[in-house]
Amino acid sequence: MDLVVFDLDGTLLNKQQRLSATTIDTLEKMKHAGIAYTLATGRTHLAAQPCIEGHNFPLWQIYKNGVEWWHPEQQVYRHNGLLDHLTIRATLDDFAEQGVMPFVFCLDAQGQQQVFYPDALDKYGKMVLEELSGHDNLTQHDLSELTPDTRIINISALGHPSPLKQLVERCSNYDDLVAYCGGGIYHPETHWIDIHHNSTCKGSAIIQLMEELNATNLIVFGDGDNDLTMFDMANEAYATDNAPDYIKQKATATVGHHDADGVALFLRERFNLS
Repeated sequence: MDLVVFDLDGTLLNKQQRLSATTIDTLEKMKHAGIAYTLATGRTHLAAQPCIEGHNFPLWQIYKNGVEWWHPEQQVYRHNGLLDHLTIRATLDDFAEQGVMPFVFCLDAQGQQQVFYPDALDKYGKMVLEELSGHDNLTQHDLSELTPDTRIINISALGHPSPLKQLVERCSNYDDLVAYCGGGIYHPETHWIDIHHNSTCKGSAIIQLMEELNATNLIVFGDGDNDLTMFDMANEAYATDNAPDYIKQKATATVGHHDADGVALFLRERFNLS
C-alpha cells in the first residue's frame, strides 16, 4: 500500500498559498483511485485551513512538523512533545536578544489551543496576529501570563532571515529542541521559524501513520529543511524545482515548480490518473 505525503508551502500550494484547480482535481482522482495521501507541514492546523480549501484530506493530517495531528472526520487532535519551561524561558531570552517576536503555542487544561505573544508587536508579529485573529477556537494571551504549568507545544515567528538563522543556531545548544527556518516564497525578506521538541518531526510522525495504516511504500514531496526527515524515511522522495540545490540532492528526483502544478502533474503520470 502506498502512502503519499505532501509538504504545503513551496510544494503543493501555489504562490497564492492555495491549492490550484489542477491540484484539487488530481487529489480527487487519487481519492477515487483509493490511493492514501495526506499532508505534513510546519503550519498549524488553523493556519493551513484557508490554504487547503477546496479539498478534504481524509486521513490524519500532520501539522507543526509532527507536533500536532488533526483528523478531519473525527474532529480530534493529537499532540506530541511538550516543551520544558526552563528551556523555553532561555529561548525566549534569545528571541528578545535577536529582536524577534515569538508566538508560543500551548494547550489549556481542556486541551484547547492557546497562543501567548508580546504586547508590543513589530510588523512581522502583526502579520502573524492578523492570521491568528481569524480563528475563534484559539485563545490569545499576553506573554507575561505564561505560567510554569502551561503545556507548551511549539514556538513560531516570522522575521528577517538573519536573526532567525541566529535563533536556529542558539537552539542547537538545547538538548531537547529542534528548530527550522525558511521561507521567502511569498515575501523575499519574510522568513519563518518553528521550534519544538526534538523527539518529534515530520519523519517520525509519518512513520507512525504508516504503521497505523499498514502502508508499505512511502512517497513524499517537499522543498525545505523540515522535509528532510521525510526524505530519509521515504521509498521515493521528490523535491520541487523551486527547492534549494541541497534539498534536491537529497531527493530521488525533482518534479516541477510549485507554482506550475509540478506535484500534481507528476502524480497524474506516476499513478496514471486520467
